[in-house]
Amino acid sequence: MAADSVLKRGLVAENPALVQLLGLCPLLAVSTSAVAGLGLGCATWLVLVVSAAFVSTLRGRIPPSVRLPAFVVVIAAAVTAIDLVLPVFLFDLHRKLGLFVPLIVTNCVVLARMETFASKHPLRPALLDASAMGIGFAAALIVLGLIRELIGTGCILGGADMLFPVASDAGKVCVSTRGMLIALLPPGAFFVLAFLVIVWRWLQRPNGDARAGLR
Repeated sequence: MAADSVLKRGLVAENPALVQLLGLCPLLAVSTSAVAGLGLGCATWLVLVVSAAFVSTLRGRIPPSVRLPAFVVVIAAAVTAIDLVLPVFLFDLHRKLGLFVPLIVTNCVVLARMETFASKHPLRPALLDASAMGIGFAAALIVLGLIRELIGTGCILGGADMLFPVASDAGKVCVSTRGMLIALLPPGAFFVLAFLVIVWRWLQRPNGDARAGLR
């Protein structure tokens, strides 16, 4: 399978958040800011890559009858390692993400890729698929966080110091001093995600259909 087709599928055609609608719980709960979305997106990407490496390498040695429990153990081990290391280097980000780092274990995106791809392909394609799906999921988190943060606070990139070595709010960009609180609440998350899904699917339509939709 060509690398570009694997990457395109994970980023565009089968984007786990905007097309398959997987992992909605962390997607909606954490995406109150771009920085939080980036943090959880990177953690999810790392779990996908590490888990795919182990599952692909051991795929011939895992009995079919216990494959799902085995995948969960591998994913849980990767998540536990990240959850232990993250507060050492990025304590404020770890506190911001809270329970949603351990809950990556239950993220449907991760288990689905282990079952449908990593367990059936060699190491290199499995890593490409995991990277593409992880980047696609992280991109959706970041875009959703940017939109909600901008509408809700009038600013973006608040709390950048949690990820980058800058002074507090040094990277913050404000376009307004007022915002709409609903964007930061659960209903706002659903509305913004629905808007993104509509736009994403409209962009994926053939040109003829898109023009017809404009008439």
